Amino acid sequence: MNYVSKDVEDYIRQLPEERKEPIEKLRETIRTNLPEGFEETLSYGMIGYVIPHSIYPAGYHVDPELPLTFIHIASQKNTISLYHSGIDSFPVILEWFQNEYPKYVKTKLDMGKSCIRFKNINTIPYKLIAELCRKITVSDYVEKYEEVIKRT
Repeated sequence: MNYVSKDVEDYIRQLPEERKEPIEKLRETIRTNLPEGFEETLSYGMIGYVIPHSIYPAGYHVDPELPLTFIHIASQKNTISLYHSGIDSFPVILEWFQNEYPKYVKTKLDMGKSCIRFKNINTIPYKLIAELCRKITVSDYVEKYEEVIKRT
Protein backbone atom coordinates (compact mmCIF):
# COMPACT_ATOMS: atom_id res chain seq x y z
CA MET A 1 0.00 0.00 0.00
CA ASN A 2 1.32 3.42 -0.85
CA TYR A 3 0.85 6.18 1.66
CA VAL A 4 1.50 9.79 0.77
CA SER A 5 2.94 11.08 4.01
CA LYS A 6 4.83 14.17 5.10
CA ASP A 7 6.62 12.42 7.98
CA VAL A 8 6.78 9.16 9.95
CA GLU A 9 3.96 10.14 12.33
CA ASP A 10 1.72 11.00 9.37
CA TYR A 11 2.53 7.60 7.82
CA ILE A 12 1.48 5.84 11.03
CA ARG A 13 -1.72 7.92 11.34
CA GLN A 14 -2.80 6.69 7.90
CA LEU A 15 -2.39 3.00 8.73
CA PRO A 16 -5.39 0.76 9.28
CA GLU A 17 -6.06 0.47 13.02
CA GLU A 18 -4.89 -3.17 13.22
CA ARG A 19 -1.51 -2.20 11.70
CA LYS A 20 -0.70 0.80 13.90
CA GLU A 21 0.38 -1.08 17.02
CA PRO A 22 2.66 -3.61 15.25
CA ILE A 23 4.28 -0.90 13.12
CA GLU A 24 4.81 1.33 16.16
CA LYS A 25 6.27 -1.60 18.12
CA LEU A 26 8.54 -2.55 15.21
CA ARG A 27 9.59 1.09 14.87
CA GLU A 28 10.42 1.33 18.58
CA THR A 29 12.29 -2.00 18.46
CA ILE A 30 14.45 -0.73 15.60
CA ARG A 31 15.03 2.73 17.09
CA THR A 32 16.01 1.28 20.46
CA ASN A 33 18.42 -1.30 19.06
CA LEU A 34 20.12 0.27 16.06
CA PRO A 35 23.70 1.31 16.79
CA GLU A 36 24.48 5.00 16.94
CA GLY A 37 24.61 6.91 13.68
CA PHE A 38 21.50 5.69 11.87
CA GLU A 39 18.74 8.24 11.33
CA GLU A 40 15.01 7.71 11.00
CA THR A 41 13.37 9.18 7.93
CA LEU A 42 10.49 8.71 5.55
CA SER A 43 11.84 7.39 2.27
CA TYR A 44 10.45 5.40 -0.63
CA GLY A 45 7.03 5.81 1.01
CA MET A 46 8.15 3.80 4.04
CA ILE A 47 9.67 4.37 7.45
CA GLY A 48 13.39 4.22 6.84
CA TYR A 49 16.63 4.09 8.75
CA VAL A 50 19.53 5.55 6.85
CA ILE A 51 23.13 6.60 7.19
CA PRO A 52 22.85 10.38 6.82
CA HIS A 53 25.06 12.50 4.60
CA SER A 54 26.66 13.96 7.71
CA ILE A 55 28.24 10.53 8.30
CA TYR A 56 28.46 9.21 4.74
CA PRO A 57 28.56 12.23 2.37
CA ALA A 58 28.70 10.07 -0.77
CA GLY A 59 25.12 8.92 -0.21
CA TYR A 60 23.44 6.18 -2.22
CA HIS A 61 25.52 5.48 -5.35
CA VAL A 62 22.50 5.37 -7.68
CA ASP A 63 21.33 8.79 -6.46
CA PRO A 64 23.95 10.54 -4.29
CA GLU A 65 21.33 13.10 -3.22
CA LEU A 66 19.77 10.32 -1.14
CA PRO A 67 21.31 9.04 2.09
CA LEU A 68 22.53 5.46 2.23
CA THR A 69 19.54 3.29 3.13
CA PHE A 70 19.76 0.46 5.64
CA ILE A 71 16.34 -0.62 6.98
CA HIS A 72 12.77 0.13 5.92
CA ILE A 73 9.47 -0.98 7.39
CA ALA A 74 6.18 -0.86 5.54
CA SER A 75 2.57 -1.80 5.86
CA GLN A 76 1.69 -3.46 2.59
CA LYS A 77 -1.46 -5.05 1.24
CA ASN A 78 -1.09 -8.47 2.89
CA THR A 79 1.98 -8.06 5.08
CA ILE A 80 4.12 -5.90 7.26
CA SER A 81 7.52 -5.94 5.63
CA LEU A 82 10.99 -5.30 6.98
CA TYR A 83 13.65 -4.49 4.38
CA HIS A 84 17.12 -4.98 5.84
CA SER A 85 19.98 -4.22 3.45
CA GLY A 86 22.55 -5.69 5.79
CA ILE A 87 20.99 -9.14 5.92
CA ASP A 88 21.67 -9.47 2.19
CA SER A 89 25.19 -8.03 2.46
CA PHE A 90 26.46 -10.21 5.29
CA PRO A 91 25.95 -13.93 4.56
CA VAL A 92 26.86 -14.89 8.13
CA ILE A 93 24.05 -12.67 9.46
CA LEU A 94 21.58 -14.06 6.94
CA GLU A 95 22.47 -17.60 8.01
CA TRP A 96 22.18 -16.64 11.68
CA PHE A 97 18.77 -15.06 11.09
CA GLN A 98 17.46 -18.06 9.13
CA ASN A 99 18.60 -20.41 11.91
CA GLU A 100 17.14 -18.27 14.72
CA TYR A 101 13.79 -17.48 13.13
CA PRO A 102 12.17 -20.88 13.82
CA LYS A 103 12.98 -20.44 17.51
CA TYR A 104 10.63 -17.43 17.57
CA VAL A 105 7.99 -18.17 14.93
CA LYS A 106 6.41 -21.53 14.10
CA THR A 107 5.48 -20.66 10.50
CA LYS A 108 7.93 -20.77 7.61
CA LEU A 109 10.14 -17.72 7.08
CA ASP A 110 8.76 -15.63 4.20
CA MET A 111 11.77 -13.81 2.87
CA GLY A 112 13.09 -12.28 -0.33
CA LYS A 113 16.59 -11.00 -0.98
CA SER A 114 16.46 -8.35 1.76
CA CYS A 115 12.75 -8.39 2.60
CA ILE A 116 11.21 -10.23 5.53
CA ARG A 117 7.42 -10.45 5.23
CA PHE A 118 5.14 -10.90 8.22
CA LYS A 119 1.68 -12.06 7.12
CA ASN A 120 0.55 -12.70 10.68
CA ILE A 121 1.08 -9.43 12.53
CA ASN A 122 0.68 -11.27 15.83
CA THR A 123 3.84 -13.31 15.33
CA ILE A 124 6.39 -10.60 14.50
CA PRO A 125 9.54 -11.67 16.41
CA TYR A 126 10.42 -8.32 17.96
CA LYS A 127 13.22 -9.75 20.14
CA LEU A 128 14.83 -11.36 17.09
CA ILE A 129 14.50 -8.10 15.12
CA ALA A 130 16.09 -6.25 18.04
CA GLU A 131 19.05 -8.62 17.98
CA LEU A 132 19.33 -8.30 14.20
CA CYS A 133 19.43 -4.50 14.51
CA ARG A 134 22.35 -4.66 16.94
CA LYS A 135 24.51 -6.83 14.67
CA ILE A 136 25.66 -4.22 12.11
CA THR A 137 27.14 -0.82 12.93
CA VAL A 138 27.25 2.17 10.61
CA SER A 139 30.96 1.59 9.95
CA ASP A 140 30.38 -2.15 9.30
CA TYR A 141 27.72 -1.36 6.73
CA VAL A 142 29.62 1.47 5.01
CA GLU A 143 32.70 -0.74 4.70
CA LYS A 144 30.68 -3.59 3.17
CA TYR A 145 28.73 -1.21 0.94
CA GLU A 146 31.90 0.34 -0.47
CA GLU A 147 33.42 -3.10 -1.00
CA VAL A 148 30.38 -4.16 -3.04
CA ILE A 149 30.20 -0.89 -5.00
CA LYS A 150 33.86 -1.17 -6.01
CA ARG A 151 33.19 -4.65 -7.43
CA THR A 152 30.33 -3.48 -9.64
